[in-house]
Amino acid sequence: MVAAGADLADEVGLAHLTMGLLAERLGVRTPSLYKHVGGQEDLVRRIAALATAQAADAVGTAVQGLAGRDALAAALRAFRTFVVAHPGRYAATTGMEPIGPDDPMALAGRRLLDVFRAVLRGYEIEECDVNHALRVFRSLCHGFATLEAAGGFKWSTDIDESFAWLIAFTDRGLRAV
Repeated sequence: MVAAGADLADEVGLAHLTMGLLAERLGVRTPSLYKHVGGQEDLVRRIAALATAQAADAVGTAVQGLAGRDALAAALRAFRTFVVAHPGRYAATTGMEPIGPDDPMALAGRRLLDVFRAVLRGYEIEECDVNHALRVFRSLCHGFATLEAAGGFKWSTDIDESFAWLIAFTDRGLRAV
């Protein structure tokens, strides 16, 4: 049911996802959903955990055996690809705070951060700066991919060329720190 909700969020947008719409998609009555989730907020939390786990898997797979700029490029491309392909479920992750250390959202979030930390090991980043670098990764990827998914790049310059420029810019920045 959560996967169906995530698919529906990708189709209609997270803001338009409702329990009623999900019930209709599943061919059940809305009250039946409450046997599986505690309501709209719980559904969105579960979608966020699913999306974060899927992003962690995608990025982790992409960086296998790579280091330095190659790992950076693979991680950023995989994250971008995930967000653009799954804008609704990704939107659920934005601002979603884990409710405890064993929350599936927290566990998936740690896995994703661990992959990005591994990428950073290819650079001479001081331990005290790792969190700053992680925020830079998230900001760059989030901003670019959500703008792309929303059709925010209307001018004629190739989007992939712009993203390659973002990767090169990030690589230079990490090397200069």
